[in-house]
Amino acid sequence: MVSVYSVAFSPDGMTIASGSTDNTLRLWRVDDGSLLHELKGRMGNVNSVAFSPDGALLASGSNDNTVRLWGVSDGKLLAELKGHTGDVNSVAFSPDGTLLASGSNDNTVRLWGLSRE
Repeated sequence: MVSVYSVAFSPDGMTIASGSTDNTLRLWRVDDGSLLHELKGRMGNVNSVAFSPDGALLASGSNDNTVRLWGVSDGKLLAELKGHTGDVNSVAFSPDGTLLASGSNDNTVRLWGLSRE
Protein backbone atom coordinates (compact mmCIF):
# COMPACT_ATOMS: atom_id res chain seq x y z
CA MET A 1 0.00 0.00 0.00
CA VAL A 2 1.31 3.44 -0.94
CA SER A 3 1.06 6.30 1.53
CA VAL A 4 1.31 9.98 0.64
CA TYR A 5 3.64 11.68 3.13
CA SER A 6 3.60 15.27 1.94
CA VAL A 7 1.65 17.67 -0.26
CA ALA A 8 2.17 21.31 -1.21
CA PHE A 9 0.37 23.88 -3.36
CA SER A 10 2.34 25.90 -5.89
CA PRO A 11 2.40 29.65 -5.16
CA ASP A 12 -0.15 30.31 -7.92
CA GLY A 13 -2.46 27.57 -6.59
CA MET A 14 -2.60 25.78 -9.95
CA THR A 15 -0.43 22.76 -9.09
CA ILE A 16 -0.12 20.33 -6.19
CA ALA A 17 3.01 18.30 -5.49
CA SER A 18 2.77 15.01 -3.61
CA GLY A 19 5.52 12.83 -2.17
CA SER A 20 4.88 9.20 -1.30
CA THR A 21 6.22 5.87 -0.11
CA ASP A 22 6.51 4.48 -3.64
CA ASN A 23 9.65 6.63 -4.12
CA THR A 24 7.93 9.08 -6.44
CA LEU A 25 7.08 12.74 -6.49
CA ARG A 26 4.07 13.75 -8.55
CA LEU A 27 2.81 17.07 -9.85
CA TRP A 28 -0.94 17.37 -10.33
CA ARG A 29 -3.12 19.98 -12.03
CA VAL A 30 -5.56 21.38 -9.45
CA ASP A 31 -8.44 22.23 -11.79
CA ASP A 32 -8.98 18.71 -13.15
CA GLY A 33 -6.73 16.45 -11.05
CA SER A 34 -4.67 15.31 -14.02
CA LEU A 35 -1.09 14.16 -13.56
CA LEU A 36 1.45 16.61 -14.99
CA HIS A 37 4.71 14.87 -14.09
CA GLU A 38 5.79 11.77 -12.22
CA LEU A 39 9.30 12.39 -10.97
CA LYS A 40 11.37 9.33 -10.23
CA GLY A 41 14.93 8.79 -9.24
CA ARG A 42 17.00 6.60 -7.01
CA MET A 43 15.42 7.94 -3.85
CA GLY A 44 13.59 6.45 -0.93
CA ASN A 45 10.23 7.53 0.41
CA VAL A 46 9.55 11.17 -0.41
CA ASN A 47 8.90 12.67 3.02
CA SER A 48 8.59 16.36 2.22
CA VAL A 49 7.95 18.66 -0.73
CA ALA A 50 8.06 22.44 -1.10
CA PHE A 51 7.71 24.90 -3.99
CA SER A 52 10.06 27.85 -4.34
CA PRO A 53 8.36 31.24 -3.90
CA ASP A 54 8.38 31.85 -7.67
CA GLY A 55 7.00 28.36 -8.35
CA ALA A 56 9.84 27.42 -10.69
CA LEU A 57 11.51 24.88 -8.38
CA LEU A 58 10.32 22.01 -6.27
CA ALA A 59 12.40 20.64 -3.40
CA SER A 60 11.99 17.13 -2.03
CA GLY A 61 13.44 15.37 0.99
CA SER A 62 13.65 11.60 1.12
CA ASN A 63 14.81 8.52 3.01
CA ASP A 64 18.08 8.31 1.10
CA ASN A 65 19.41 11.30 3.11
CA THR A 66 19.21 13.57 0.07
CA VAL A 67 17.46 16.82 -0.85
CA ARG A 68 16.60 17.15 -4.54
CA LEU A 69 15.69 20.19 -6.63
CA TRP A 70 13.39 19.71 -9.60
CA GLY A 71 12.24 21.97 -12.41
CA VAL A 72 8.48 22.37 -12.16
CA SER A 73 7.84 23.13 -15.84
CA ASP A 74 9.59 20.04 -17.19
CA GLY A 75 9.96 17.75 -14.16
CA LYS A 76 13.73 17.45 -14.61
CA LEU A 77 16.10 16.78 -11.75
CA LEU A 78 18.31 19.86 -11.35
CA ALA A 79 20.42 19.06 -8.28
CA GLU A 80 21.01 16.57 -5.50
CA LEU A 81 22.08 18.11 -2.20
CA LYS A 82 23.97 15.64 -0.04
CA GLY A 83 25.23 16.07 3.50
CA HIS A 84 22.61 14.64 5.82
CA THR A 85 23.30 11.28 7.44
CA GLY A 86 19.64 10.45 8.15
CA ASP A 87 16.26 10.59 6.45
CA VAL A 88 15.32 14.10 5.28
CA ASN A 89 11.90 14.80 6.77
CA SER A 90 11.31 18.45 5.93
CA VAL A 91 12.26 21.04 3.33
CA ALA A 92 11.35 24.75 3.14
CA PHE A 93 12.42 27.69 0.98
CA SER A 94 13.22 31.12 2.39
CA PRO A 95 10.74 33.83 1.35
CA ASP A 96 13.16 35.22 -1.26
CA GLY A 97 14.03 31.77 -2.62
CA THR A 98 17.79 32.09 -2.07
CA LEU A 99 17.98 29.53 0.74
CA LEU A 100 16.58 26.07 1.25
CA ALA A 101 16.35 24.56 4.73
CA SER A 102 16.21 20.83 5.36
CA GLY A 103 15.61 18.90 8.56
CA SER A 104 16.74 15.33 9.12
CA ASN A 105 16.70 12.35 11.46
CA ASP A 106 20.40 13.08 11.96
CA ASN A 107 19.25 15.86 14.34
CA THR A 108 20.46 18.67 12.09
CA VAL A 109 18.98 21.47 10.05
CA ARG A 110 21.00 22.41 6.99
CA LEU A 111 20.82 25.63 5.00
CA TRP A 112 21.60 25.39 1.30
CA GLY A 113 22.43 28.47 -0.74
CA LEU A 114 20.74 28.46 -4.14
CA SER A 115 22.16 30.23 -7.16
CA ARG A 116 19.46 31.39 -9.56
CA GLU A 117 20.93 31.91 -13.02
